[in-house]
Amino acid sequence: MVKQGTDPKLCLVVDDSRVVRKVARRILEDLRFEVAEAGDGVEALAWVRTALPDVILLDWNMPVMNGFEFLRRLREEPGGDRPKVVFCSAENDLERIREALAHGADEYIMKPFDGDIVASKLALVGAL
Repeated sequence: MVKQGTDPKLCLVVDDSRVVRKVARRILEDLRFEVAEAGDGVEALAWVRTALPDVILLDWNMPVMNGFEFLRRLREEPGGDRPKVVFCSAENDLERIREALAHGADEYIMKPFDGDIVASKLALVGAL
């Protein structure tokens, strides 16, 4: 949890599913995060160029720009190495998970997820 008296951390939820974004928002707000949303990688990239979040929950398969391409571009941005990135996907191919982690993701969550899973992964990457 965020210590009393500190600014809340900002989490950007990037997913093309409005339902997933809504569920993630509820969980993150319960964990005392401020939450922003993007429906694809292009929207997310524009967002991080104006306000760099502390954490990004990132879907893998999205239209326009997928999560992997967004992650590659994020890490090239000034300060883009700072946000903790947690992939959230139904993708369960171990090789693809390894690829995401090798290219800059900090952790991985399988969909569907719940508050306990999100909290444990955020704690694992040092975001809680």
